[in-house]
Amino acid sequence: MTPTLVHPHLPRAGAPPRVDRCARARDWAEIQERMLVPLVDAVYRRLEVGAGTRLLDLGCGSGLALLMAASRGATVTGVEPTAPERLALARQRLTPEGPFAAHAGTRLLQGSPGDAAAPDVPAYTLVTAFQPIGCTAGDADDLSALLDVATPLAERGAPVVLVGWGPPERCTTSSVLRVATKLADPLRGAVGWRAACRDDLEDVAQRAGLRPDGSGRVACPFGYADMDSAVRGLLSTGLFDAAVGATDQAQVDKELTEALHPHRRRDGTIWMPNVFRYLIARTP
Repeated sequence: MTPTLVHPHLPRAGAPPRVDRCARARDWAEIQERMLVPLVDAVYRRLEVGAGTRLLDLGCGSGLALLMAASRGATVTGVEPTAPERLALARQRLTPEGPFAAHAGTRLLQGSPGDAAAPDVPAYTLVTAFQPIGCTAGDADDLSALLDVATPLAERGAPVVLVGWGPPERCTTSSVLRVATKLADPLRGAVGWRAACRDDLEDVAQRAGLRPDGSGRVACPFGYADMDSAVRGLLSTGLFDAAVGATDQAQVDKELTEALHPHRRRDGTIWMPNVFRYLIARTP
């Protein structure tokens, strides 16, 4: 039986606030998703992703990492457990008839990684999970559930890439994300942001029966054109949903804007240096 999967950016308990999911997905695709491009590029270069790569991406969202792999010649499959609005944007990006035509073998699936298995589909040579853990309590459990289903679909010894936030002292955005924790209501099961732990990625790899085989850190600054873009981009992650549910949207917007002010430059742009970490592990 396929386990129930929870998206790593959504609260695990409590009633989520009513939001325009389509608008949030557009904000994610247009503003926030690109912040991890340096990390994705570093991973692809290190693993020499190219024409011989058969990639399975877990939590593919609106598909930017898939698009980057497809542009290098890889055959890509993306699985999105619970964000159909983001997946719809991925389909627009990766359609063979679209402006960013992808490889003909591209597949985009809503549901479990198990849905990516088929008799005529060869084993994957690379599995990626670019949604960083170290965001909310329980996100490591969510990733472990995905890996339990996904890793049997990969070749023996295939690399599996796990991603997490770097140390809080190296991530300027940490001070802003604490707004989510401060405003969330833990008494009602709401889950806000949490600081990353040093061994988050290794713990997940061990639980999944994977063998660590290298790691790296990549600078991924969060840069926004103005305050409105910064607020919309950060809200699109879903990390503030519990805070909105415990208070209201106006309160979260106000406190988020106040937390961002120290990072506003003279030209009105917002700039927050961050470091993200990736772990490469191998399937047994």
